[in-house]
Amino acid sequence: MELLQEKIIQEGKVLSESVLKVDSFLNHQIDPQLMLEIGKEFAKRFSNKPITKILTMESSGIAPAVMTGLQLNLPVIFARKRKSLTLVNDLITSSVYSFTKQESNEISVSNKYLQEDDHVLIIDDFLANGQAALGLIDIVKQANAQIAGIGIVIEKAFQEGGQQLRNEGYHVESLAIIESLADGKVSFQKNVTKEKIK
Repeated sequence: MELLQEKIIQEGKVLSESVLKVDSFLNHQIDPQLMLEIGKEFAKRFSNKPITKILTMESSGIAPAVMTGLQLNLPVIFARKRKSLTLVNDLITSSVYSFTKQESNEISVSNKYLQEDDHVLIIDDFLANGQAALGLIDIVKQANAQIAGIGIVIEKAFQEGGQQLRNEGYHVESLAIIESLADGKVSFQKNVTKEKIK
């Protein structure tokens, strides 16, 4: 997605060979117009799937997921990382390790929002080691629902998460795929093979 790549080049900050900071438009301050275009692109890429729900994780996945839900006219569920007084019973939970924060988080979704007849599109902001996506996949599986696909805003191809998910047969669509962050520069991957869903 050229618009997204241009935004990454203009505003992204390479902090190391593995860390890209995009907090000016994606995961702190949000560019609504860009999110709208991201939603349209995900809707187009998954238009042939029988999706009934969109699932993401708080908080950085919410904006692209909501815009995708708007385009597909579908509800969006976000897995919560924090405990809530109103979300205590009948929870589906999974543990997700964050390499960026060096900690594990328990994520939760109420089982009343995910049913076994649901076909779920997972949306997230980043795909690196794949831990967030695997946690969301685990929640969908616990609900006995089907995974329709996985939409990622930015994938780091030099980390193993994307390849692992594709090897497991998931349909992964990443809008910007970064080949390298070496020497403080963002290099994008040109071609990615698309794998069929399990």
